[in-house]
Amino acid sequence: MSHDHTTAVPSARDASGGAEGGGAGHPVSDPHAGHDPHAGHDAHADHDAHVGHDAHAGHGGDHSHHDPGMFRRKFWLSLVLTIPTMVFSTGLQDILGLDGPRFPGSQYIPALFGLVLFVYGGTVFVKGGLQEIKGRQPGMMTLISLAIVVAFGYSAAVTLGFPGMDFWWELATLITIMLLGHWVEMSAIMGAQNALGELAKLIPDQADLMHGDHVMAVPVAQLAVGDSVLVRPGAAVPVDGEVTDGQSEVNESLLTGESTLVGKTPGSTVIAGSINGSGSLTVRVTKTGDDTALAGVMKLVADAQASKSGAQVLADRAAALLFYVALAAAVITLIAWLFISPDDPAFVIERVVTVLIIACPHALGLAIPLVAQLSTAIGAKRGVLVRSRAALEDARNLQVVLFDKTGTLTEGRQGVVDVLPATADVTADRVLALAASVEAQSEHPIARAIVSQASGRSLAVPLSGAFGSLAGRGASATVEGQVLTVASSRVVTERGLEVDSTLASAAADASSEGKTVVYLMSETDVLGAITLADVIRAESAEAVAQLRARGIRVAMLTGDSHGVAAWVGSQLGITEIFAEVLPGEKADVVKRLQQGGTRVAMVGDGVNDAPALTQADVGIAIGAGTDVAIESAGIVLASSDPRGVSDTITLSRATYRKMVQNLWWAAGYNILGIPLAAGVLFGWGILLSPAVGAVLMSASTIVVAANAQLLRRLDLAK
Repeated sequence: MSHDHTTAVPSARDASGGAEGGGAGHPVSDPHAGHDPHAGHDAHADHDAHVGHDAHAGHGGDHSHHDPGMFRRKFWLSLVLTIPTMVFSTGLQDILGLDGPRFPGSQYIPALFGLVLFVYGGTVFVKGGLQEIKGRQPGMMTLISLAIVVAFGYSAAVTLGFPGMDFWWELATLITIMLLGHWVEMSAIMGAQNALGELAKLIPDQADLMHGDHVMAVPVAQLAVGDSVLVRPGAAVPVDGEVTDGQSEVNESLLTGESTLVGKTPGSTVIAGSINGSGSLTVRVTKTGDDTALAGVMKLVADAQASKSGAQVLADRAAALLFYVALAAAVITLIAWLFISPDDPAFVIERVVTVLIIACPHALGLAIPLVAQLSTAIGAKRGVLVRSRAALEDARNLQVVLFDKTGTLTEGRQGVVDVLPATADVTADRVLALAASVEAQSEHPIARAIVSQASGRSLAVPLSGAFGSLAGRGASATVEGQVLTVASSRVVTERGLEVDSTLASAAADASSEGKTVVYLMSETDVLGAITLADVIRAESAEAVAQLRARGIRVAMLTGDSHGVAAWVGSQLGITEIFAEVLPGEKADVVKRLQQGGTRVAMVGDGVNDAPALTQADVGIAIGAGTDVAIESAGIVLASSDPRGVSDTITLSRATYRKMVQNLWWAAGYNILGIPLAAGVLFGWGILLSPAVGAVLMSASTIVVAANAQLLRRLDLAK
């Protein structure tokens, strides 16, 4: 059942390019790697080295600060501890004008729980703040830790007799709200970085090594260049190599982007990780370990991930600015009031503490995470899954969207484009029905496409018998008493059959466009031809139109031939096309488009797209694609609908607007409150007390949360 239906067969360079291109340019770490028991696992070791990589480790590299599970656990326990702290806090009771439960010693309950909260929930922020200071990059952690330490120290002093009102309840709520904010934030932006692991999984752990007539299973790590391995039908190819015996068709789409199976005969090259078809192949090993095409792609992914700088979170920028403002205001307040009221140190300290409490980022800590959580939920309902918040934020500035063709703009499967009868005596439906009868028992993708098209047209398909495959050429069967064959032009030539000039011209035009052409023939005549091509998704044209309407350039790249690419581009209105692009070159295409600071999004679904997805400013994976493509992208379109790219941009712009609004709301309270707390209007009788400052900051949290909820009104177009 091996077919060779293609007239637009990929060139030898295309068929082998993945093997040559993927490993090219990557130095061989050990020329004898094939003899090293561990050499075959170099790629896996590479993966292990990067699995723990945290692209967001901006706080001194302490990965615990990015563990949503840790923040979740601390939040719930801190919330439980906060309740009694607030209930027994005399300061809060005085502010609210309530008479809470009091008994001998109850005044120390807030202090006890406040101490526990500081140690259990607050130290993670203090450690993070110290790391930011060591790295000379103060941010949210620094600001939070400053507020926590000041609130703790002042409250402890008041509890021990210093004149003033303690803020144990403020300390408790600050820690709890910040834990909640970081839990939400980490949950929104953290995603498993398993791209390299998914790549490594494509290579089988064992191979069938041949010794003469004897076949033995050995670990892939033990294979050496020159060994011969047996690749059974349906099995994954374990190494890069050259076919020495057998013939089959191999699925290399995950690595090369080719939309059709690639025929393999003695002399053909095969790529590790590709899937063998129905025939058995004997393969001589030519590359192992780091030299394989797949390992080359893995290296490209790792390099792109390592070199891509992460976008700094807006809230951290605001927190850093607020940190310096708070310190400066506190110092100025201290000096000014020491000069104005040198005999009232308690009042002076109260002013300084009030300034620092006003700087407590209650609302700022939730301003971004709440919007991020809502935007991811809204996107998920439309099939836009956000794996990286930075990617969603960057999508608003996109200037170019680069689509991979196969599996993205197209469905990655063959479909019938046209049916061409040889003479006026035979209709197109008749040609299709007879061809479907011949192919009814075949599992070949082209056969399935022909049968599916006949079924879709509700044609009466005659019964067939005596089905047989023409090895590497086509298929034949007996239909209505005559032997019919569906095969490529090679079989037509071998049989010496004449093709009508009109049919030959139409077939040549189809071939020049990169379409696959197969012929239906009897033993004496050519009855017609069927052209097939990669099926274009129904939504692709609208997706391209939506992006163009936004003023965004649309480009396409593919591993397929220029003819195939040009035909797809003409159907979708895409003129900027990159064809016959090898796996290792796709990231280079993205880099070329990025020249001059152009913001580029890459949309793809295959293993060969992974380096380009990570190189792009925004990587968008089609959800029906491979796991490695999904793991390499910041955005995943779960529905495989390319219109989701436009939805992503809409969501990005709306999310960014809401984030900016929340930041102004959150920081606005601080900008207004800090001068009032410092006492700049004291001469006019306006002085912000610590209690009012604390309440004001808590109220700002409510405003920010309510504003974030307005994002739910966003309606993503379908």
